[in-house]
Amino acid sequence: MEKKLRTKDKILHASIELFNQVGERQVTTNHIAAHLGISPGNLYYHFRNKEDIVRQIFKEYTKLLESRIQPPLADESALDSLASYLDVVFELMWRFHFFYANLPDILARDPALQQDYMRVQQGVLAKVTVVLTALKKSGVIAIEDNDINSLAHNIKLLVTFWISYLKTQAPAKTIDKASVYEGVLKVISLFKPYATAAALNKIQHLEQQYQVLASEVS
Repeated sequence: MEKKLRTKDKILHASIELFNQVGERQVTTNHIAAHLGISPGNLYYHFRNKEDIVRQIFKEYTKLLESRIQPPLADESALDSLASYLDVVFELMWRFHFFYANLPDILARDPALQQDYMRVQQGVLAKVTVVLTALKKSGVIAIEDNDINSLAHNIKLLVTFWISYLKTQAPAKTIDKASVYEGVLKVISLFKPYATAAALNKIQHLEQQYQVLASEVS
């Protein structure tokens, strides 16, 4: 049993690697098996087809998403929670950038995955709303209660389609970490108009940190 679990994990990791490198649409189960040096039959023992692999990857993505996006803890500053949220945004956009790059096509080919995705995104929107509400209560942002939901939607929209947008602008360009950090900086830009005078310098400092990270990996 332990060996099967290790093999299954290797298949998932190899699939994510190949999907990110050349695009999910270009990769077949035979490519994944060859990349791992296993037979297609061995792969099919663990996964029925490529769609099954993509669904499992989405489950792993969902676990990270739901466990990492949290409101500030009692002993944590609101700005620290914002930094943590941005770190989650970067990690997921980078680790699963194939998914972000081709989201409409992937979901269109799997109605069950589409339903799961919509359910998960509703939960994510609710969590982002809670984070924004906490930032308001802590005096980091000044925003009307009626506008919190719209800002949460705009943040989710930017995160979801940033990599897809980059691919439309330069289809042949490889998505790298610098590209993802640019997306994180765009998220920060959505916060800045709402920043309170007391928090603006700290948000700008956070922005500068991500600018440095983007320059270091470019």
